[in-house]
Amino acid sequence: MLGSRGSRRRLSTALAGFGLLLAGAAVQVGSGTAAHAATTHRVLFDNAHAETAGNADWIISTSQPDPLGQNASPSAETDWTGALSSWGVALQKTGGYSLKTLPSGSSLSYGGSSSLDLSNFDTLVLPEPNTLFTSAEKTAIMNFVKNGGGLFMISDHTGSDRNNDGYDSVQILNDLMTNNSVDSSDPFGFSIDSLNISSGYPAAINDSTDPVLHGSFGTVTKSLIANGTTATLKPSDNSSVKGLLYRSGYSGNTGAFFLTSTYGSGRIAYWGDSSPIDDGTGQSGNTLYDGWNDSGATNAALALNATAWLAGAGTSSGGGGGGGTGTCTAAQLLGNNGFESGNSVWSATSGVITNSSGESPRSGSYYAWLDGNGTATTDTLSQSVTVPSGCKATLNFSLHIDTAETTTSTAYDTLKVQVLGSSGTVLGTLATYSNLNAASGYTQRSFDLSAYAGQTVTLKFTGTEGSKYQTSFVVDDTALNVA
Repeated sequence: MLGSRGSRRRLSTALAGFGLLLAGAAVQVGSGTAAHAATTHRVLFDNAHAETAGNADWIISTSQPDPLGQNASPSAETDWTGALSSWGVALQKTGGYSLKTLPSGSSLSYGGSSSLDLSNFDTLVLPEPNTLFTSAEKTAIMNFVKNGGGLFMISDHTGSDRNNDGYDSVQILNDLMTNNSVDSSDPFGFSIDSLNISSGYPAAINDSTDPVLHGSFGTVTKSLIANGTTATLKPSDNSSVKGLLYRSGYSGNTGAFFLTSTYGSGRIAYWGDSSPIDDGTGQSGNTLYDGWNDSGATNAALALNATAWLAGAGTSSGGGGGGGTGTCTAAQLLGNNGFESGNSVWSATSGVITNSSGESPRSGSYYAWLDGNGTATTDTLSQSVTVPSGCKATLNFSLHIDTAETTTSTAYDTLKVQVLGSSGTVLGTLATYSNLNAASGYTQRSFDLSAYAGQTVTLKFTGTEGSKYQTSFVVDDTALNVA
């Protein structure tokens, strides 16, 4: 949207809160945040959307919601009944996971009082859902991820409508991402392809630092396609999206069979086939195949490493790569990170944090609007934060730029994103954007701040506009994630 603040009345009171997060102060996490547990990682497997329709049996146990009701100390995958029991038992045996299943007939919720409410979990697994999520469920899922939850989406091939209701998992998961009340503007940076690929062994990219490909459960080399699909990456919509395994002959933005991404404070993993998670055993009457232990693939390591990363037990592979020390508790550190609390926590030029209709938020009602006046203006937005020692830290924010400038070569108006020390000295300039970067919609930007671990720094946005044509720099959905 082309905005111009022009004569828009600014707020009369400058924002307070500069330096509210001081060294030694408690980490600020919003009240709705799905905070990652330090030692026990809480995982909810969905079985409320026809995951056992037809020959599917995508459950970790027939005892639901608690698989421990079937066997409290499973040592073999057959101690629990379900085609995902190998996955569940492997996690249970580590002693670091608490697993539950959302039973058939239930609904996903977030922020409620149920023991199975998403606010009580670190990760949600959607293993080939076969019924559409309701509007309320889509809102719950998106807010869960935005506030720090992990989302594991697994589809099958197009046409795999197991309950014959007119919707297959490809349509259902694409609907979740494109038709929800929180953010339908390609929030995760990819779409699922309408394909039915009969066979293949997608190979992993060469990235020795990626915690999903090289995690505590082993090294991932290949996966398995046995009637599955792929995804198309759209990094211009979300720069954190990353393909990890690709269909033979594909790379870059097409043919991604397994990918990761981030959104808000949360993490996402997507897998293009349910065959790799099938361990070949389940309830009587189902036709199952053992893809979990396929000798040509490393599917178990892929599923388990991804679960660990999603739950916060691994380090982030989005927004800069690298890894932490393994001693850091995953958290989101910025206060009022979506600006929905209005003029709080951030220090900003009067009127920058707004719910004006002149521009549009990426999500919610409020956002930060720097410049856009068409006159010489300097606007700032900043927040002080302590980055814990030993942590991998990633700054994410969504940025929209529109302009009335007509040049295609001169940067008349700029937005600098900087890290400042305690005395106000610039420690580093992360990026400089200008009227030349104007584009429709928001783009997620990510930066590795691990170098500042153990320090209290100030994150500062400075928008500087010339005297003739407006350029609006619009920021929303910030996050400083540590793991």
